[in-house]
Amino acid sequence: MSLASPVVGFDLDMTLIDSRPGIGAVYDLLAAETGVTIDSALVTSRLGPPLAAELANWFPAEQVPAMVERYRALYPDHAITPSVALPGAAEALAAVRRLGGSTVVVTSKYAPSARLHVEHLGLPVDDLVGELYAAAKGAALAERGAIVYVGDHTADIAAARAAGTVSVAVATGPFDADALRAAGADVVLDDLSSFPTWLAEYVAPARPAASGPS
Repeated sequence: MSLASPVVGFDLDMTLIDSRPGIGAVYDLLAAETGVTIDSALVTSRLGPPLAAELANWFPAEQVPAMVERYRALYPDHAITPSVALPGAAEALAAVRRLGGSTVVVTSKYAPSARLHVEHLGLPVDDLVGELYAAAKGAALAERGAIVYVGDHTADIAAARAAGTVSVAVATGPFDADALRAAGADVVLDDLSSFPTWLAEYVAPARPAASGPS
């Protein structure tokens, strides 16, 4: 892990983007198609776990694989456009690049769907890994030498711990700042707006001081 050319990992849903409107729309369509009552507001209040785990709350286990496939088929046409970048998202990614580093999104979301979000919003992400949750994200982060993992969920704190990296939590998802601290986050921010300043201060000790005039 290098502070001189940092690799910084980010979660996607409710860390970089607010995907609740699009996800809610897809669940509403799925409910309409199947006749199953789904509380999409409840679903979008607890984003983070894998899709199959959420669908299992609404469908019998034997139907979940088919519902996963149908959800993913509906997603591109109905979930991408309504979703927006969260405050400070583009600036946080740009801050890593200014320091000579690179960014990787590691998310539980299906990777093709995650890429559609990133591309639609023009977020400058260097790498993306999908369908990993909680501690399972750790290997992807460690392989890339991430020094920091930024997320909104207690599972993202577990991911950082598994990777042996710094956990930066943002209180833009289902957990408030106190809950994120209680879960063991190293740093808790209200949102990504203050991340560039924090990152610059964090990596500063590893950077040579600028030489003065000779």
